[in-house]
Amino acid sequence: MDFIDQLKGLSSQISKQLDHIGTEEATKNALVMPFINILGYNVFDPAEVVPEFTCDVGTKKGEKVDYAIIKDGNPIILFECKSANSDLEKEHAAQLYRYFSVTKVRVGVLTNGIIYKFYSDLEDTNKLDEKPFLELDMLDIKEPLLEELKRFRKESFDEVGIVSSASELKYTKEMKRILGEELNSPSEEFVRFFTKQVYSGKLTKRVKEDFKDITHRAFKQFVNEKISDRLKSALEEEVGSDVQEVENLEEEKDDGIVTTEEEVEGFHIVRAILYEITDPERITLRDRKNYCNVLLDNNIKKRVCRFYFDGKQKYVGFFDENKVEEKVQIDKLSDIYKYAEKLKATIGYYEGNIPSEAHPEKSVSSS
Repeated sequence: MDFIDQLKGLSSQISKQLDHIGTEEATKNALVMPFINILGYNVFDPAEVVPEFTCDVGTKKGEKVDYAIIKDGNPIILFECKSANSDLEKEHAAQLYRYFSVTKVRVGVLTNGIIYKFYSDLEDTNKLDEKPFLELDMLDIKEPLLEELKRFRKESFDEVGIVSSASELKYTKEMKRILGEELNSPSEEFVRFFTKQVYSGKLTKRVKEDFKDITHRAFKQFVNEKISDRLKSALEEEVGSDVQEVENLEEEKDDGIVTTEEEVEGFHIVRAILYEITDPERITLRDRKNYCNVLLDNNIKKRVCRFYFDGKQKYVGFFDENKVEEKVQIDKLSDIYKYAEKLKATIGYYEGNIPSEAHPEKSVSSS
């Protein structure tokens, strides 16, 4: 089971266990220790994970933090734990704060086994930041955070990389929070900024109130339109890629299509030509009412050529790198051999490997 699956497995267990977890010790045993273990650290190895890690802090002796992850004899991550029913918004990482002032550790985690708040000293060296740079909710795991969490695993722990990315994570998180608050209830500064861009009159109390509502609606409409545009764009791409397949299904309706002996013979000639560069089994024939397709991998988007053999005059359609068709007149089926390089080049376009020696012949007569 990989890292992400293990985390999701632990997540699914939490909701089942919460009713039985009422103390800090139970939280550590049932939730925090498994989490540390998933990060790759052996919770039963006191040289790697030290419970009740002690360090003298100033005049205070015997100060303890719940867990310290050790590397090369030094702590690299500290965990301060609260009980699962604790509200971390009201709890303070007191021990972590004190430890940061006397150790070189750069990562501290405050957790109740459900929420994990990761702190560093980005603003002042050896002083724990007031706000975390990363926050993980085990009951609502966000996929993008999993990639960041991988940095803390034993096998990939890189303090320099973590601290470097922590700064961007922290400020991005805060900006997203502010934007969310402004979206729900625009502040006076936010409203004033936009009002000045569009309104040249005096900003009276009435004008400010009016523009607060206008800003609120405009912001929401902007976000909704962006979401709508993204969805529309994604849908158009999906529909665009499927249009040809839909046309193909329409073409496959039974219209009394009969594949002639000449079309079969022409197909075998194309197969013989392409035998040098690809498996002939990849070349397939698909007949239509007004023409007959020769395809690569039976894929309607990969047309090799097209036969027009139903009239008095026969034509073969060849396709360039832009899938533009050129219809060439032939007098007999063996004339197809004259255009061997055209056919090979077409395969090259689809395979992304166009032979430099492939110089398609010019048509004898085009319609």
